[in-house]
Amino acid sequence: MALIIQKYGGTSVADAECVKKVAKRIVKYRKEGHNVIVVVSAPAGTTDSLIKRAYEISSSPNKRELDMLLTSGEQISIASLAIAIHSMGEKAVSLNAFQVKFKTTGDYTKAEILDIDTKIIEEKISEGNVVVFAGFQGITENNDITTLGRGGSDTTAVALGAALNADEVEIYTDVDGVYTADPRVVKNPKKLETVSYQEMLELAVSGAKVLHPRSVQIAAKYDISIHLRSSFDNSTGTIVKEEKEGENLMEKAKIVGVTSSKNEGKITLSGVPDKPGIAAKVFSTLAKSKINTDIILQSSSINKELNNISYTVKTEDLKEAVEISENLKKEIGAEGVSFEDKVAKVSVIGIGLKTHYETTAEIFDTLAENSINIDMISCSEINVSCIIKEADLEKAVKALHAKFIET
Repeated sequence: MALIIQKYGGTSVADAECVKKVAKRIVKYRKEGHNVIVVVSAPAGTTDSLIKRAYEISSSPNKRELDMLLTSGEQISIASLAIAIHSMGEKAVSLNAFQVKFKTTGDYTKAEILDIDTKIIEEKISEGNVVVFAGFQGITENNDITTLGRGGSDTTAVALGAALNADEVEIYTDVDGVYTADPRVVKNPKKLETVSYQEMLELAVSGAKVLHPRSVQIAAKYDISIHLRSSFDNSTGTIVKEEKEGENLMEKAKIVGVTSSKNEGKITLSGVPDKPGIAAKVFSTLAKSKINTDIILQSSSINKELNNISYTVKTEDLKEAVEISENLKKEIGAEGVSFEDKVAKVSVIGIGLKTHYETTAEIFDTLAENSINIDMISCSEINVSCIIKEADLEKAVKALHAKFIET
């Protein structure tokens, strides 16, 4: 008898018929003798609708209350799924973060997991129940409700897998695995049978939407294999696992995939005094507000006494980051702040990119051949990312995929 964690995304529980299909799959696992814990997201579109509602009420909704509002979507899913499982003759119980004591930090909308009390889950499992748990949410030491950020249900599922020493963690979505590019952009991307933690993390951070980056970090820390599968069929998906020494999971291809993200904003602090401590001041201030910066570029101005510092953030953080940057302008004596919200990021993920100089050059050549201007560049051993105009993103992905994957 195995303990299996299954996570279902919003499209998998979008309506009553979808919920019944998920319940049927879960009941099949139970009849095979497995214990099952299910983590569920809010029905498709629900979280977006709740966010829209909040911003119709206020241009800057209180983050504590926003989390209280957003977690209501998962409540709908867990109760609905438990009802469906009951109707098929199996025992089930829905639980939320408060009941389980799923403890997090108090960083509303971006909380990090501190501890999971598994006692009630283990009790319900021992009683023969399928436990249906609300993803994406947690509680603070003071019992305030928090959320883990968009896509946080993946992180919930993997964290439960680690806490309960589960035999398998399955993530069910509307796609049947990890592809070399977004199937909505590229016509014939290749599905990856296996991918390493490091590669998957780079893919997720760079725009692949199949897994939440923090879930991959937890999986790598506790050596938990993740099976990414489609909730609409029984096909084998992609296994995310540790890359064993001497094992090259992608030996037939230098490049693992091409990812893209429109969820990007760029901010520039111009005329920044060229002296020690300025960059530290800028990025430590942003970090205190839990704003992650991605690509950073510092360039000298003509008089060599002033610099320009540009950095990218996620779109949902752009407004707050601009406000912080405006305050920083006064504190550090900068001349101006500007921002763009119509930028995008295209990334090529592969093995040894930093040492394969010819591949890096080919990336830039390919973009140039397609008249795509590069605004910012970031390179690592496994990732080359470029900030470009949002209007050029689809063309860039297709061109890079054709160059490195299809040939």
